[in-house]
Amino acid sequence: MTNASQQNIQKTAKKLVLVVFAMFGFGFAMVPLYDVFCEITGLNGKTADTAAQVNDKGVDESRLVTVQFISHLAKGIPWQFEPMVREIQVHPGELKLVKFYAKNESHSPIIGQAVPSVSPGQAALYFQKIECFCFNHQPLQASEDVEMALQFYVDPELPDDISTLTLSYTLYDVTANADS
Repeated sequence: MTNASQQNIQKTAKKLVLVVFAMFGFGFAMVPLYDVFCEITGLNGKTADTAAQVNDKGVDESRLVTVQFISHLAKGIPWQFEPMVREIQVHPGELKLVKFYAKNESHSPIIGQAVPSVSPGQAALYFQKIECFCFNHQPLQASEDVEMALQFYVDPELPDDISTLTLSYTLYDVTANADS
């Protein structure tokens, strides 16, 4: 093998190693970039994880929007978790309070965390939570049950072609990861 071909092989190997590191870095950066993208665009139904300001735009009484509520349990969490009302109609801008029921059916304390999602995804920008159990961990003792509040409004600037929103919560067991 000639000296020139060995140099070409070394250059190619260095380029391949550089490509591997670049791909790893890109993959590592994708999660925070995706979260920022979803927060800005409202895609993927992600809602804000902090309280919204109270509506100051008024109530649009000429229009009704249906808001549906769905709950899911992550695999392995021994809780009951469900909305106490499955569907309501609201005027955009109108402040509403709904409750979810949760019960720890295990024999030990568990800390739950609810993660919201709104469908259609573009409607997430217009679903404003004033108070939500999803903002905090929900510790429940064995066999303890609780009603958890969600206070919200649908922004009056919701596009006219959206007449139904579905708010879905998935409840996860975060006991192992919770701050002690």
